Amino acid sequence: MSEERSLNFIEQIIEEDLANGVNNGRVLTRFPPEPNGYLHIGHAKSICLNFGLAQKYNGKTNLRFDDTNPVTEDTEYVESIKADIRWLGFEWEKELYASDYFEQLYQFAVQLIQQGLAYVEDASAEEIAAMKGTPTTPGTNSPCRSRSVEENLDLFERMRKGEFKDGEKTLRAKIDMAAPNMHMRDPLMYRIKHAHHHRTGDKWCIYPMYDFAHGQSDSIENITHSICTLEFIPHRPLYDWFIKELNIFPSHQYEFARLNLNYTVMSKRKLKQLVGEGHVRGWDDPRMPTISGLRRRGYTAASIRNLCDRVGVQKRDNMIEYSLLEFCIREELNKTANRVMAVLDPVKLVLTNYPEGQVEQLTAENNPEDPASGTRTLPFSRTLYIEREDFMENPPKKFFRLGPGLVVRLKNAYIIKGESVEKDAAGNITTIYASYLPESKSGGDTSGLNVKGTIHWVSAEHAATAEVRVYDRLFNVENPNAEDADFKTFINPDSLQVIEKAYVEPGLLNAQPGDRFQFLRKGYFVVDQDSTPGKIVFNRTVTLKDAWAKEIKK
Repeated sequence: MSEERSLNFIEQIIEEDLANGVNNGRVLTRFPPEPNGYLHIGHAKSICLNFGLAQKYNGKTNLRFDDTNPVTEDTEYVESIKADIRWLGFEWEKELYASDYFEQLYQFAVQLIQQGLAYVEDASAEEIAAMKGTPTTPGTNSPCRSRSVEENLDLFERMRKGEFKDGEKTLRAKIDMAAPNMHMRDPLMYRIKHAHHHRTGDKWCIYPMYDFAHGQSDSIENITHSICTLEFIPHRPLYDWFIKELNIFPSHQYEFARLNLNYTVMSKRKLKQLVGEGHVRGWDDPRMPTISGLRRRGYTAASIRNLCDRVGVQKRDNMIEYSLLEFCIREELNKTANRVMAVLDPVKLVLTNYPEGQVEQLTAENNPEDPASGTRTLPFSRTLYIEREDFMENPPKKFFRLGPGLVVRLKNAYIIKGESVEKDAAGNITTIYASYLPESKSGGDTSGLNVKGTIHWVSAEHAATAEVRVYDRLFNVENPNAEDADFKTFINPDSLQVIEKAYVEPGLLNAQPGDRFQFLRKGYFVVDQDSTPGKIVFNRTVTLKDAWAKEIKK
């Protein structure tokens, strides 16, 4: 966006740090996804923020995978995350993994044990939770808290060697069981998981918890500004406590509001459920809020970056309208997408006075918003396809399309006048008959008629057939995350409608996956990756106007 905007609060912090020579004028951020699912649009905001700040202040950004839970992580997710970041237009300085630091983190834990600040716990997860008390009542000390340094070192080493079962032992920090912040009540540092890790294999059977791995990984990398979302505010005192007690590089955590979008869910658990239970066709289903899903839907990297820029960086959570995301892609595609004609619900139209066998090549603008886009030719013949909704046998007043005795212009072609129809045994219209005015050709009209309506068409003889997938919002309520209901009950039953045989301009047969078009009067569409040389598939990206605004007003 070209207009000047004020600095957000993180930019203010960085500029103050730079002015005061903090970190020797160095800016190093990181994006630390857990490879347990595909990235969604909420992650896009974090990516744009971390990489954007580094770009603005001549800094760098590391990509660090928080791979500390071998049960849920997979290399498929690693590769998808890297592809999404690059597609958004960013490149990282170093590709790193929390698992790179497992040995160093283990030694940090040993150091805290030696300092009397960590101990091995025998209690189960349920017993530990009971010991912690409540936000209004203090916790109780574990009997294991009084273990000697020597015993704790021995037990922790035996945990590493695999002498105990999953859940049999944990390592806890020794802080304050009466702390007002529940995260400071002797939090877990390590748990036992006898599971194969996607990078370290079976070398480890103990894995650090997020709170112990995250800040220390930031410190090891000398991250200057560790930026995360608001839910980590209560974790910050623990982040700082570990760094202080270990006496390591003082990375600092800053929190911003995550991107919350209505009419969708962004919990990885819920997204996994949608995929696993078959409610969608995969992580890249165009109805999903994943970056790969939005890409397949036809969204551009620029439109998503634009959304993140418009939303800005706040300290307070808020809900972003899905319509703003749609506005961002409409705004871009209006300028860049070529206009084409596609008939999605076809009915045959015969021009009774047009010479049989004659074919004209008419000229049409590719994009009136972009003069450099040029023109194309369209074959025009006696038999056409038009949209079924563009004809009414008994039209009401102010119906400015085709009907018996009504006139309408065919886009880039002629004015026609409706005459009669042919129906099947069930009473459905199969063919519409009309006459054309030869002197009304677009670009040289001498008919003198002022026609209010214009409709699109394709030549029946020349049209290419296509499958069109009409996507809409996956959920039909603003907040499918309501706590008192199963989010799946709000799935929109009309979120996907497949048109198996639509007709499109013949030139579209050469379109490639990822090519975007405006289907005149119908919306913006993109060629899907399922397309083959003999069959082209389109996905609807977005309607021409916000159709949901009308629904909300009803």
